[in-house]
Amino acid sequence: MNKKIIQCILVISCISFNNSSFAKSKETYEYLDLFGQIFDRVRSSYVEEVTDEELIEKAIDGMLTGLDPHSGYMDEEIWEEMQRDTQGKFGGLGIEITMEDGFVKVISPIEDTPAYRAGVLAGDYIIQIDDTPVFGLTLTEAVELMRGEKGSSITIIVSREGVEPFEIEIIRDIIKIQSVKNEIFNDIGYLRITTFTEQTESGIIKSINKIKENLKNNEIGYILDLRSNPGGLLSQAVKVTDIFLEQGEIVSTRGRKEIDMKRFRAKKGDLINSKPLVVIINGGSASASEIVAGALQDHKRAIVIGTKSFGKGSVQTIIPFKKSNDAMAGIRLTTARYYTPSGESIQGKGIEPDIIVEQGNFEANNYLKYSESDLKGSLDKEEENDESEEELSPLQERLEKDFQLSRAVDLIRGLSIYKESFSD
Repeated sequence: MNKKIIQCILVISCISFNNSSFAKSKETYEYLDLFGQIFDRVRSSYVEEVTDEELIEKAIDGMLTGLDPHSGYMDEEIWEEMQRDTQGKFGGLGIEITMEDGFVKVISPIEDTPAYRAGVLAGDYIIQIDDTPVFGLTLTEAVELMRGEKGSSITIIVSREGVEPFEIEIIRDIIKIQSVKNEIFNDIGYLRITTFTEQTESGIIKSINKIKENLKNNEIGYILDLRSNPGGLLSQAVKVTDIFLEQGEIVSTRGRKEIDMKRFRAKKGDLINSKPLVVIINGGSASASEIVAGALQDHKRAIVIGTKSFGKGSVQTIIPFKKSNDAMAGIRLTTARYYTPSGESIQGKGIEPDIIVEQGNFEANNYLKYSESDLKGSLDKEEENDESEEELSPLQERLEKDFQLSRAVDLIRGLSIYKESFSD
């Protein structure tokens, strides 16, 4: 394929994609001519032989990733992997990532995955994958390096604020995501969404019904935990939000043209019957989880606590293409932004909690605790007994360690007492 043929194909392709570009054909042709020259030079002079297919695919990926961190080209392998991702089962480490300042930034490790268990945290920067420095790689190339067979190991070097870069070894696995988990904290229902897959809405409905059945419909409120949830399917975010709302807008998406604007509204029916709801978010809560938190916050349906969310408020459209060998490939293209019901863009801003609650590291149990009754000669001091201090239950231990969850439980109890005082 010589340079003139390449240029001719590119010009014809450009004009066939958009007739309006014909008016700018001279300027467009000049840039495509430049592309053709560079393509031909790289093809003939690069240190190693590279196929035309590789060069063109890298050029396409470079065009897309140069626009924003979330757009990109998906070759056959990545396309197939993406189909598995949205079904809640895929191979790899279990992290949602983006590119920032030339390095891989962890949006969030997915709960109960190899990366999560190895101690990878939201906000970490991956600066090296095995022996390959990340700087200079595209997001697609970084993802491909991290993929591998189940049971194989990978060593990443992580840069984390406040500490020197360090190594983490992770054993790859087939990751099966349990999108929804549920627990009961005495008389409070706890719902945890780890990611938004095709099973999320049904999982939330089953969890709520299970909690209602176990508590005989006497639950005083619910906690919705969206911490370190990297997002997922927009459709599922809308459906989950609708579970808790009676009416109103959930989210809108706006693109370049007015015709591209879409609004998603709630249908009548609050599955938890307007009972108090607290949502917990943190810096690893992104995309779909920010849509849920933002909508419930704007409608005053829930109190949002925790720390500010990640701030990914853009919409990616998956566009498939069939290659000449009938294999499927595609592109992931940012086509719109998310807006909360109040009209606020999430992009780059995130969701600000109603009550900021840092997770913190609490070591209160390492210190002796004293009260009036411990003082020598205290009035009405009860007789001491030899029984050892009562052990904490697993539930109490968890609340001792998870400060944000503990505050959410307290808040639900406070709201319940406040509500009862008006009904008496």
